[in-house]
Amino acid sequence: MYKRIILKLSGEALAGDKDGIMYDDETIFAVVDQIKEILDMGTQVALVIGGGNIWRGRSANSSMDRTKADQIGMLATVMNAVYVADVFRQRGIKAAVQTPIIIGTVSEQFSKESAVKHLENGEVVIFAAGIGHPYFSTDTVTALRGCELDADILLFAKNVDGVYDSDPKTNPNAKKIDEIKCADIISKGLRVIDLSAASLCNDQKVPVLIFGLNEENSLMRAVKGEKIGTVVTVD
Repeated sequence: MYKRIILKLSGEALAGDKDGIMYDDETIFAVVDQIKEILDMGTQVALVIGGGNIWRGRSANSSMDRTKADQIGMLATVMNAVYVADVFRQRGIKAAVQTPIIIGTVSEQFSKESAVKHLENGEVVIFAAGIGHPYFSTDTVTALRGCELDADILLFAKNVDGVYDSDPKTNPNAKKIDEIKCADIISKGLRVIDLSAASLCNDQKVPVLIFGLNEENSLMRAVKGEKIGTVVTVD
């Protein structure tokens, strides 16, 4: 059993399998209910949520300034964090949204000490707005916060059940990889997680598990150490 985990959820995951909506409450409540069980077992949980259900960088306007596009993306993650925090509230769980930038009363400004205090009190911490600067993905922020908070493992919940040797959506014969070295992700330039995140995890020896969010009780099973998804090892 892990003492402290950082869970990365893609923004798209919040929409479930429904087109044309930003939030699918059935999917979100299912995740929150699993996290409630995990908290009840004594594991501390922090979240990083992407913004892809709202904004996909410069996909809408390829000529847009990268810095401005990334700033909009940061704000999208804040919207998602506030939404999910309220779902926690509805389930009787305290959740704090922390950002590296000051956003009035919408969020707390991030500090390690404050985040750890929330976690030790059995509360969930949701990190949003990245690191406050462009050019850094939410994968990298997940790795950074994991290192800062001495997380036991980083859990990346995806829309596929792990890492494959080719795209399973286009290749029906794609083979799932049960375990891969973080160093191999870096040396081969694999698009498993952001390379900056992989480098940070490899340097700081933080293990990663990549698994499918839509599998039944996948988050609970991951925290219990069941063999699901793909384990990214660090030497």
